[in-house]
Amino acid sequence: MRSPGSTIRVAIVEDHVLYRDLLESSLQSTPDIEVVISVSGSTEAKQLIVAGNVDVAILDIELADGNGIGLGVTLRRNDPNLEILLLSGRDMIELLLGLPEEQRHGWSYLSKSSSASLETLLDVIRHTAAGKSVIDPALIDRSRARPGTPVSSLTRRQFEILRMVARGLSNQAIADEIGIAANSVVNHLSSIYSALGIAEGSNARVSAVLEFLSDTARAS
Repeated sequence: MRSPGSTIRVAIVEDHVLYRDLLESSLQSTPDIEVVISVSGSTEAKQLIVAGNVDVAILDIELADGNGIGLGVTLRRNDPNLEILLLSGRDMIELLLGLPEEQRHGWSYLSKSSSASLETLLDVIRHTAAGKSVIDPALIDRSRARPGTPVSSLTRRQFEILRMVARGLSNQAIADEIGIAANSVVNHLSSIYSALGIAEGSNARVSAVLEFLSDTARAS
């Protein structure tokens, strides 16, 4: 398991050569990130990514020789400490939601258009390396609760806070953004978990984000 403050070892699995080269060169210029593996498909990835040699695997969902989600499941089976960041040129978040609930922890999702922002990409990689599940902020900001779902029962403030949790913000960052005390965020989260029928504990935050994704639709 990676120790806090150490270099984040990244593997890139992307079959578009120019895009992969761009990712690699951008990340290699960042002091706290090291690209240790950069390959074009699942076959090479399965051979080179072994338990303990990578912290975050950046996987294109659509690969010429397979599917990034299936590859991620295989890699996580071999290394439960490996964190996964999925990239896609299209909105394919439903594929992530199709994973069994017990397998979704430690997965993040970012569109390729959002990853063009190096600041956004680095932020998501760092949060993912820390064990947080982060969903593309652009998708989250366009999300609206579907009528009749548990998320639709939340108050406007609760929905706003849950949406920020899904963006990967910490309690303190949420408090700073909306101008309330961090303790108030904790109280709001307790109410959100209760409203969604989620037991408080280590996985409550992830479960709430997954419920948010299941119960919302992206506005066009």
